[in-house]
Amino acid sequence: MLLRDGEAVRARFEAQHDAREVGLAASRDAIRAAANAIRAIHRAEHERVEQLLASAHERLATAVAACEPHPSVLHAGFVTDAAKEVAEAAITRAAVAGDPLPGPDTLGIDDVAWVHGLAETVGELRRAALDSVRGGHLDVAEGYLALMQEILSVLTTIDVPDGLTKGLRRATDSARSITERTRGDLTAAAGQRELREALDAHREALDRSAARDDRD
Repeated sequence: MLLRDGEAVRARFEAQHDAREVGLAASRDAIRAAANAIRAIHRAEHERVEQLLASAHERLATAVAACEPHPSVLHAGFVTDAAKEVAEAAITRAAVAGDPLPGPDTLGIDDVAWVHGLAETVGELRRAALDSVRGGHLDVAEGYLALMQEILSVLTTIDVPDGLTKGLRRATDSARSITERTRGDLTAAAGQRELREALDAHREALDRSAARDDRD
């Protein structure tokens, strides 16, 4: 009897170990694909973005399928980390494209991973906003800032114990800091644009005045 029980326990541990190995490898692949997708988003490599996102979702699904029969493995953390990265990539793609942001049901991702992915997206939107400013598109950057503020509003409404959200309060505080810095950067950029426009208008006025003097 004892030997039979021991064999059963050993078999269960081996099954958990095998699931963990598959889940870890697939989760790493999903994280890598999601990170590369975000880089491709900022480079406007649209076809590559879709390929990488598809790969990230596929590898995440593999990790979940392998670990789901073993809750202790599924909730060990690495699958949730991968889901968060996939959520961040998918939300960032939609945000930069001007599409509605996908929710957890659309992405097939649990709520905890989704809210953390949403919070991480704020940093990617800051990068997109600053890239737009450097490209001379302040209006586009202001659109990204408005979306950052909307995301922050959503995050701050989730007022539940931190244990349920796995540290969302800290992620929200970081998103708030990033949003405030971005607002300051865009305010400074807007001031510089107004100054340039005023100087250009003044220069044009001087040129017109000089031209009239020459004719006179």
